[in-house]
Amino acid sequence: MEQEKVNELVELFLRTFGSAPASVQQLPGAGSNRVYFRLTAKDGSTCIGCVGTSSEENRSFIQLSNHFCSKGMPMPKVYNHNEDYTIYLQQDLGSLSLFDFLKEGREKGGDYSEREVAMLRKVMNDLPQIQFLGGSPDIFQYCYPQQSMDSVSVMFDLNYFKYCFLKLSGLEFNEYRLQTDFEHLCSDLLLEDADTFLYRDFQARNVMLASGTPYYIDFQGGRRGPIYYDVASFLWQASAHYSDDLRRELIDTYWESLQDYITAPDCPPCYRELTRSSFDQRLRLFVFFRILQVLGAYGFRGLWEKKKHFIDSIPPALENLRSALLQGSADDYPYLKEVLEQLVDSQLSTLNSQLSTLNSQLSTLNSQLSTLNSQLVIRVYSFSFKKGIPEDTSGNGGGYVFDCRSSNNPGRYEEYKTLTGLDRPVIDFLEQDGEILQFLSHIYPIVDFHAQRWIERGFTDLQISFGCTGGQHRSVYCAQHVAEHLHDKFGVEVHLCHRERGITQVLK
Repeated sequence: MEQEKVNELVELFLRTFGSAPASVQQLPGAGSNRVYFRLTAKDGSTCIGCVGTSSEENRSFIQLSNHFCSKGMPMPKVYNHNEDYTIYLQQDLGSLSLFDFLKEGREKGGDYSEREVAMLRKVMNDLPQIQFLGGSPDIFQYCYPQQSMDSVSVMFDLNYFKYCFLKLSGLEFNEYRLQTDFEHLCSDLLLEDADTFLYRDFQARNVMLASGTPYYIDFQGGRRGPIYYDVASFLWQASAHYSDDLRRELIDTYWESLQDYITAPDCPPCYRELTRSSFDQRLRLFVFFRILQVLGAYGFRGLWEKKKHFIDSIPPALENLRSALLQGSADDYPYLKEVLEQLVDSQLSTLNSQLSTLNSQLSTLNSQLSTLNSQLVIRVYSFSFKKGIPEDTSGNGGGYVFDCRSSNNPGRYEEYKTLTGLDRPVIDFLEQDGEILQFLSHIYPIVDFHAQRWIERGFTDLQISFGCTGGQHRSVYCAQHVAEHLHDKFGVEVHLCHRERGITQVLK
């Protein structure tokens, strides 16, 4: 990131809030052309700064955000922006996304807890409000890159599936006959003519949870379009592992919330006579369309770029497609149905064989790494420089000693004097201040590289020490986080010692 842009971001913060930020922390990238920063004021309040290369895309987000917030909807407020819309400041909604919140249930293969399901219901209850109150003719002009879901965008997605998945699968098919069914499907998808807002990227990663309330982000790709698309997009994500029963429950929640809008006097005509039966029928069609879109993306990332995560995602997406075919979603498109049935049968068989081989290879590699990892022990210390650097007991020498004293010291404040870097108030102070996080962002790559090379070379000992003034706050925080990081990433045994606190721990 060019320093000039960061300086401009700081200047925008100064103009907006009357003083310069106490700290600026760059946040992890999210795969877009935008770079995000957390700016912390002297009073501890924070906001998010965005630096983006697309003025049109940023302008879309800002205009839509202003519109949503004016309707009282839970979207991030935009505080200010520069003249060309390349930089703006928005409300800080924290770091917990719905995707992170659902991690435990997702990793259990879709066995979601009551708490997780309750949050999913909240989100589905909010969706009709976003779609109906968010849509209006005067706001669609700001949508980027287009104002409406139209035949061009639908055919683009269908052709993406054809070229990036179907052709790469090696299956023979007649392109002219397929094109006829594509055009028929496109026409059916665009039957509704309503000024409702299609979020387009409505997914768990774009829902932030702040104080237990869902807030919605990354809606700048939204446009005018039918209500069914977002329901399909959210509930039929292959990696989410939502069961059929859970999907039905969440669709019921959406339908109940929808009644407030389709029974209102200003409801678009195409939805006034909507019944649950006709809704379910239309939803099935959009689920079918969404599955084809997803397979196009997985084909490009997996079959073409050979990325394992996307290859792993293809079988559950194909199972979703098989289910859609069994439900009759493609019955009106006979040649497309024929091709897809062949595709599902051939691809699942081939991919399962490939995944079995790949997983076997990974299992062997992990076993080898586990054997190597078991040879290395990493010793991590926190200490006070007043009492000297920890002794190297291995006899090997070397390792690292890091000085944490450049970071703001909680020990200067009365309320933290009796606490340590293991206590939540101190952790919150250090992380909100941000300096310790910037410090560690440079440490992690160094120790990761060293640990990886020690494992590869069969070495058995590595010592890493963190010192501060009293060995109580900053060094304890750093040692604890680095020890846990190394153990989680490499699976090695870590001996952790907070020397001045008299605390030892072995992470195995």
